[in-house]
Order: sequence, then C-alpha cells, then structure tokens
Amino acid sequence: MAISMPELKYDQLSSYLKERQGKPYYPVYLVFGDELLYKTAFNALLDSMIPVSGQSLNYDPVDDTEENIFRVIDRMNTFSLQPGPKAVAMIDSRIFYAKQDDATLLAKVKEAYDRNESKKAAGIFVALLGRLDLLFDDLGTPEGIKKLKADPTDDAVWIEALCDYCGENHIKIPKDPDSGAALEKAISKGFPKNNHLFITTDMVDRRRRLFKTILETGLVVDCSVPKGDRREDRIAQEAVMSTRMESILSRSGKSIEKDAFAAIMEMTGFNLRVFSHNLEKLINFVGTRQTITVDDVEKVLERTRKDPIYEMTNAVAERDIRKALYFLEAMLSENIHPLQVLAAISNQMRRLIMAKGFLEGEWCRSWNSNMNYTQFRRDVMPEIQAYDRQILDRLGSWQDRLLSKSGKTPGGSKKKKAKPATDLIVAKNPNSAYPVYQTMLKADRYSREELLAALTCLARADVQLKTTGRKPKTVLESAVFSICERSSRQNA
Repeated sequence: MAISMPELKYDQLSSYLKERQGKPYYPVYLVFGDELLYKTAFNALLDSMIPVSGQSLNYDPVDDTEENIFRVIDRMNTFSLQPGPKAVAMIDSRIFYAKQDDATLLAKVKEAYDRNESKKAAGIFVALLGRLDLLFDDLGTPEGIKKLKADPTDDAVWIEALCDYCGENHIKIPKDPDSGAALEKAISKGFPKNNHLFITTDMVDRRRRLFKTILETGLVVDCSVPKGDRREDRIAQEAVMSTRMESILSRSGKSIEKDAFAAIMEMTGFNLRVFSHNLEKLINFVGTRQTITVDDVEKVLERTRKDPIYEMTNAVAERDIRKALYFLEAMLSENIHPLQVLAAISNQMRRLIMAKGFLEGEWCRSWNSNMNYTQFRRDVMPEIQAYDRQILDRLGSWQDRLLSKSGKTPGGSKKKKAKPATDLIVAKNPNSAYPVYQTMLKADRYSREELLAALTCLARADVQLKTTGRKPKTVLESAVFSICERSSRQNA
C-alpha cells in the first residue's frame, strides 16, 4: 500500500522513497527532529531527487541567517541553468524557534560549544541575542547576562569566548525581521516547477502559519524521538537505536549480542551521535571477529550518559561521596525539586535492598563479586528468575486470600488471573541482564543493616523537607553523606 500523506515519521521514509518512483516531487520538504536522524533523512531525500554526481551544480545549501532567508526566496524563484530538479536547502534552520524556546536554545549553544562546533554555536547564539534585543557588549553586564538567563559564574567564560569568535568571524546579530512570514508568503505563492526547497531543523512550532503552509503544499518528515523516561518513551528510543545499530552493523558485516546492545544503552543513554560513535569504536576493536560481546563493551566504552539523577544515584550506590555531592549540586542548580531527588535515592536503595535479599537468600548459590558478566548471565540470572517467580507466586497467593475473604473468589471468574503488580522483583526485564549485574555489584558494597539504616535516614530527610525550615540542599547533603560515609566507615 503506497504512502500518500503530507507528513511521515522517520521510519516510514524508506518505504516512501521506494514507492514514490515516477511521481512528482513536492515543492517544499521540512525535515525536523533529532539532528542525526534529520540529517540522514535529508540526505536520503536529496539523493533520491538529484544524483550525487549532479549535486555540485543543482544543489545549493544556504546557511540560515535572517538575511539569507530573503536570499533563499530569491534563489528559489531563479531558474536553474542545468537540466533536472534544483534544490535549495536551509540547513539547521532556526526559523521555527519561538520565544519560549530561549532556555532550550541557550543549552543548545553550550552543547555545540562543548563539542567544538563553534560555527553552529555562534549561529544559534546570535539568533537568540537578536530575539532578546541584546548586543555583544550587553553580555559584559549583569543585566545582559540576566536577560540571557545565563549563569553569571558558570557561563561567563564560554559566552565571552563565543562573543570573541563572532567578532573574529564577522558574525552579526540579526535585526530579527519577520522572515518567517516572508517565507510563508513565498511558499503560498509558489516556486518554479522544477525548484524545490528543503528546510532542516531540530524543532518546529506546529501552531505557526509557516508550518501549516508547508504541511498543505509540501512534505514533512518527523524525525523527533521522545526524550522522556516513561516506558513508551524508552520503547521508542530503543527502536530508533536498534534501527541505527542495524544500519551500521550491516555495513561492516558484524553482529552484536542482545545483552551487549543493552549494555551500550545503559552506558550512553539516548544519544544517537554518541551511540553511533561507540558502535564504530566497537567494530574497530573486535577486528576480524564477527560478534560484539558484553565484554567488548565493558573494555572499550566509558559512561557518557548525561543524566544527573542517574549519575547521582549510582554515585550513592557506589559510596562515592565526592561524586554524589557534585551531581546533587548540579541537580539542585537545574531546579530539580528536592523531593524528586530524595525519591530517586530512595528508589535506588529499595532496588539494592531487593538485590541484597536475593544475595543473602537460599536461591543465591553461584554469585561472587569477582565473576564476569558472562558467568553472571549463565549461572546467576536463572537463580534470580526463580527467586522472582517465588515472590510473584507468594504475592499471588496473598492476593487470592484477600479476594476470597472479601467474597470475590478468583476461582468463580473465568478471566485470566492477572499477575500481581509489584516493584519488589529483582529483574523486571530478564532479557536485559546487564543492569541486573550492575545492581548486584552495587548491592554487594552494602550490608543489609546499612541499607535499612539508609531508608531510615531518607525517611527522616523526607520529614525535614516537608515540616522544617532547613535548606533542602543541607538536608539532602546530610543524607547522602550519612549513607555513603556510614558504609565507608563500616567497610574500612
């Protein structure tokens, strides 16, 4: 069945390109979302329209500055001197950025700057300054920094360096004319038949007239991926990662163990650029060997997941006081609510208590803290699964008794009995054993008494946060220090 819609998801693009042969091209293409995905999608669309050999003459990329918007419109209304389709592209466009995106844009500037992508960082930076009606000189004053919503201590150095870069490269702050309205008017009016406009960007505002006009006259390719931590978000992220992995592995003729893929996800989080780079490193590392294993992942990759909650709770589990306090400071400076921080630490301690329950129980016969992951998966995971089944059976039995006492006998219903809902099992996803292995290693750092004392400490911190006037930072630092230091002293 052919795809005939003005908007596609990224994973539909391949089918669309196969089925569109012989059909006319759209006058406008908007490709947005995750940077790596939208660049891949754009290249696929461009190559399908203009052969690579002809792109030097019929493809015209234009940097997205406010002045260049009008240059794009002019070029789109100019006939090509060469036969065949002509493509003009606004790469990494900022035309959809809205006022409410200012904080997000500043974060993107910093990310690009940290990756040494000075040109990209400067482009977003001057666009942000133009909308805020700021000059470079304004950033030398507290008022200018405040209007930019930057941290006056942490951001001063790199902002000053970026201002110098803009000056050295004659990058000017735009006057912020309504270029979006001009482009929307030009698209509505129409371009010469064989001329096609591409716009690539990381974010769009679907409420804008420009977006609605493109949707009516062109093709929109949505390459966005949910960034949250809900189950649906993680499923979507893993699906994108898996597709990306298959594409890279197919070129090299390699394969990867399922648990090795889970280990990479665990170590990098959802970051397609980092994930792709790490996979390339693993391919080079294994050499002539066919399969990438979990041991390869552990030897080659470093943790690159930029998640302060994740990092902080792991630091607590590893009894690293300095690192735990560092990430605690980072979370509070980002206005993460203190009770959310407390809940994250409490959840980590609960997981460690469940793991410790297994390690000290009769089901654990094979575990030792010096075993490698392959041994763990082979010998210990079956024991953990048996342990979890016992817990579920016991909870199911208690549930049946409660229903029986309430007069709702489960035996009188023909419906399939539901599994008890609980977070008390050790391996929620037995197919992903690597995170379980890591949890066992961390649980081995604590005694049962330490973990129970940690929960008592966290409960006391909860009461202090809700009922006293103490500073949340002081309360949380005291709890983290107490948990980590107690364990350190006892083990010493």
